[in-house]
Amino acid sequence: MSSVESHQEQLSQSDPSPSSNSSSSFELIDMDVGSLYEPVSSHWFYCKIIDSKELWIPFNSDDSQQLEEAHGSGKDCNERVVPTDGGRYDVHLGERMRYAVYWDEPPSEVRRCTWFYKGDKDNKYVPYSESFSQVLEETYMVAVTLDEWKKKLESPNREIIILHNPKLMVHYQPVAGADEWGSTSTEQGRPRSVKRGVENIPVDIHCGEPLQIDHLVFVVHGIGPACDLRFRSIVQCVNDFRSVSLNLLQTHFKKAQENQQIGRVEFLPVNWHSPLHSTGVDIDLQRITLPSINRLRHFTNDTILDVFFYNSPTYCQTIVDTVASEMNRIYTLFLQRNPDFKGGVSIAGHSLGSLILFDILTNQKDSFGDIDSEKGSFRTVEDQGDVPTLEEELKKLQLSEFLTVFEKEKVDKEALALCTEKDLQEMGIPLGPRKKILNHFRTRKNSMGVNRSATSASEVSVKYPRLNYKPEIFFAFGSPIGMFLTVRGLRRIDPNYKFPTCKGFFNIYHPFDPVAYRIEPMVVPEVEFEPMLIPHHKGRKRMHLELREGFTRMSMDLKNNLLGSLRMAWKSFTRAPYPALQASETAEETEAEPESSSEKSSEVNTEETPAEVKEELPINVGMLNGGQRIDYVLQEKPIESFNEYLFALQSHLCYWESEDTVLLVLKEIYQTQGISLDQPLQ
Repeated sequence: MSSVESHQEQLSQSDPSPSSNSSSSFELIDMDVGSLYEPVSSHWFYCKIIDSKELWIPFNSDDSQQLEEAHGSGKDCNERVVPTDGGRYDVHLGERMRYAVYWDEPPSEVRRCTWFYKGDKDNKYVPYSESFSQVLEETYMVAVTLDEWKKKLESPNREIIILHNPKLMVHYQPVAGADEWGSTSTEQGRPRSVKRGVENIPVDIHCGEPLQIDHLVFVVHGIGPACDLRFRSIVQCVNDFRSVSLNLLQTHFKKAQENQQIGRVEFLPVNWHSPLHSTGVDIDLQRITLPSINRLRHFTNDTILDVFFYNSPTYCQTIVDTVASEMNRIYTLFLQRNPDFKGGVSIAGHSLGSLILFDILTNQKDSFGDIDSEKGSFRTVEDQGDVPTLEEELKKLQLSEFLTVFEKEKVDKEALALCTEKDLQEMGIPLGPRKKILNHFRTRKNSMGVNRSATSASEVSVKYPRLNYKPEIFFAFGSPIGMFLTVRGLRRIDPNYKFPTCKGFFNIYHPFDPVAYRIEPMVVPEVEFEPMLIPHHKGRKRMHLELREGFTRMSMDLKNNLLGSLRMAWKSFTRAPYPALQASETAEETEAEPESSSEKSSEVNTEETPAEVKEELPINVGMLNGGQRIDYVLQEKPIESFNEYLFALQSHLCYWESEDTVLLVLKEIYQTQGISLDQPLQ
C-alpha cells in the first residue's frame, strides 16, 4: 500500500461518515473538546535569505499581534498594509510579503505560523506552509478528541509526518527511489522533531519598540558595501546600533521611560555606495584591472577606491548629491509616515561617511547665507559677524601710524593680505612692522574659515546640496576628517568657526582605530591635552585601565621617594666636616630644606596626577561643538590591549555594537531635550 493510500485510510478510519449511531458519539466528542483540545496559537514570521539559506525570523510580539488582528478583521483583510518593525517595513497581507520602506531591499515572504519542524543542519525550526499547517492542526484535533494516534500524513513535498502522541511528532524527508525499493517511512533518513505552536520551539521573540519617536538620526556608511568584519550591509549594522540603543534606554533611562517622558531614537541608514557604483564606473575599472590576484583587486576596486572617487570632482559630486538627496528623501517620507513627529534630527557618519557629512555641513547656508555652497569653500570667520576694518586690524597690531600710508596707496584689508614683503618695503614700511603684518595675515590664512583656497581642488567645482533640516548634532565614528583637512592644506581650525546649521560635533573613536584622527589639536595647536575618555556603560572605568593607572601612580611614588632619598644622601656626603662651618651649614640647610621639600611636592604634583590637573584646567576648544569638548575616545577592552595591531581593523568597525558609543549618542541627544541619565557615569 502506498503512503498516500495509507494516509487516506488513516483519515477514513479517524473520520467516519455520519450515521444514526454516530450523532450521539459526536455530541459526546463535542462535550469533551473544550477540555481536551485547545486551538493552536499562531505567530507571524518572515523569511530572510542569508548566504543562500532561508532563515525564518519571528516578528516581535506587538507586530505579530497587529498582523493577527488584521488577518481576522474581515473580508478586506487581504488589502491591508500593516507597518512593522517600528514603521521601517510594511507587510502586505494579501501578498504575504514584507517590503522595506526607506531603502532598497528584496521583499521577504511572510507566513502565519503554527506548526514547525527542525531544519537540516542546525537547531532552528522551519514553519510549515499555512495550508499544510491547517491540515496538521485538523489531524491533531481529531487525534486528541478521539485519542487515536500514530496519524500519518504526507506533505506536498512528499515529506512524511507521523503524530505518535502529543509529545512525539516526527518528520521524515523523502529519499530518491524510496517507492521503487519499497522502503518504509522509518527508513527514510533521520527523523526530525515536529512542534506545534511557537511556544514549544527555541526562538527569541522580542517585545515591540516604543511608538513614540523622540529623535531621528541618519547614519552614513564609509568605504565599500560592507560595514563590519562579517561583511554586513549598512542596514544590518544600523539594526545592531538601534537594538543596542533600545536596550540602553531600558537600563539607563528607566525613570524617564516609566514617566513616559521618552520613547526611542530612530536610526535610519543612508547608502551612497550602490548609486555610485551603478554609474558604470565598475565596468570601466574592470577593463583596466590586471587579472592577477583577482580577489584582492576586486576588493580594492570595491572599497579603497571610494576614497579616490571622493577626491575626484566628477564622482565627488555624485557622492554628495546621493547622500544629501537620500537624507532629504527619507526625511520627507518619515514625516509623511509620522505626522505627529516633533523631535529633532541628527546625523552620524562612519569613516569616509563622516568626511562627506562634514563637507556637506560646512557648505550649508543658514538663514543669513553665511556659507557659499555654490563655490564649495569656507567663508571667512569675519563674514559671520562684525568685520574688523583695516584701522582696527592695524590698531590690534599696534601699527596705527601706518594707516595713512595704506590709505594713500589705496590699500584696503584684502589688498594688504595680498602684499608681499617687497611691496611693503616699497611703501616705506620698516622691517619690524613688515614682519608683524606678514605674520598676521599668514596666520589667518592657515585658519579654517579664512583661506578660501584651503579646500581641496576637487571641492572647488562641487556644488553642495542643501539639507531640508538643521541637524542638532553631528556624530563622527572612526573619522579621518582631521587628516583630510590637513592634507587639503588646513593647518588650523579657527576657534570661532562653527557649522552654519548644526550646533554640535562629536568626534568618537577607538584608540587603536587606524583611520581615526583627532580634531581638537587643530583648534588649539599650542596646548597638549588628552581627549575625553568615554565612560563605560556600566558606570566605571575598565578594570585593566584602572590597574594600569594604579601601577603608573605607584611607579611615580617610588620614583619620587627614591629621588628624595638620593637628594638627602647627596647632602650628607657633601656636608663640610669642619666644626666651625657646621653651624652656618645647619642654618643653610634649614633654609634650603623647605625649598627642596617644596620642589619635591611640586614634582610629585606635576608627575603624579597630570590627568587631574589637566581636567581641572578649563580647555577652550572653540565653538565647533558649542564650546564643549570634541574628541571622545573609547576604552579598549582588556584583550585588545595585548596587541594593538591585531585588533586595529576590528577597532575601526567596532562602533555598531559598542554600548559605550551608543550611550554617549543617546546621552547627548536627550540632553537637548533636558533629559539626563538615571545615574551620571563616572
